[in-house]
Order: sequence, then structure tokens, then C-alpha cells
Amino acid sequence: MDIHAYWRAVLAQDADALAAFFADGASVNWHNTNEHFTAAEFIAANCAYPGDWAGEIERCHTVGSLIVTATHVHSRDGALSFHVTSFIEVQDDLITAIDEYWGDDGPAPDWRRGMNLGRPIREVRP
Repeated sequence: MDIHAYWRAVLAQDADALAAFFADGASVNWHNTNEHFTAAEFIAANCAYPGDWAGEIERCHTVGSLIVTATHVHSRDGALSFHVTSFIEVQDDLITAIDEYWGDDGPAPDWRRGMNLGRPIREVRP
């Protein structure tokens, strides 16, 4: 399976392209919001999400039939930024299940910044 093509379809909110990646009976879990979707429901939710999106896979590992990606997803206007970790089960080159964990990007909390711990991973652009 071409994981980069999959993420391009997700970011482009291309329902037809996305549907071609899923096996019959595939499901998607968004754990942060306790939601379980059929592939069709996931595609509908993804394509209805407002905004114009871009992103890039920052890490990708394949272990047997499991593809794990850490992807930076952001609005093209720079107003919103997320990181998502996806555990994608693949069989016969089709997705059978996805477990995803989404997190909003933002500054470290005040209590931790006040302790002067750590440093930025990368420069934050305004």
C-alpha cells in the first residue's frame, strides 16, 4: 500500500481516492474522541471537516501488516496544527483497521515553561 498516496487523499479530502484504500468491513477508531467509524463514515467525516489542509508524514514504520505513521496535519492558512499517530492494519494491500490518536499542537504549558525544562524541537514560525 502506498501510505503517502493515502495521506495525500486524506489531506485533499478526496472521497473517491480514499474509498479505494479500504477493504470491505474496515473500521476506524479516533480514541481521543471515543468514536468508532465504518470506512464510509470515516471518509464522510474526513471530507466534511472544514478547511484546506496540508501535511507531511514525519515518521513511518512497517511491522508485518501494521503501518505506523506520525503525521503533521495543518491548515494551509496556518491557523490550526495537529499531530496524528496512526496504526494502520493492512491486508492484501487494503486497510482493514485504523486506530488514530490526534493531538493539537501548541506551546508547552505555563507550569513547565516556568521550570525552564526542555527546549524547542524546531523553531516555531509566527
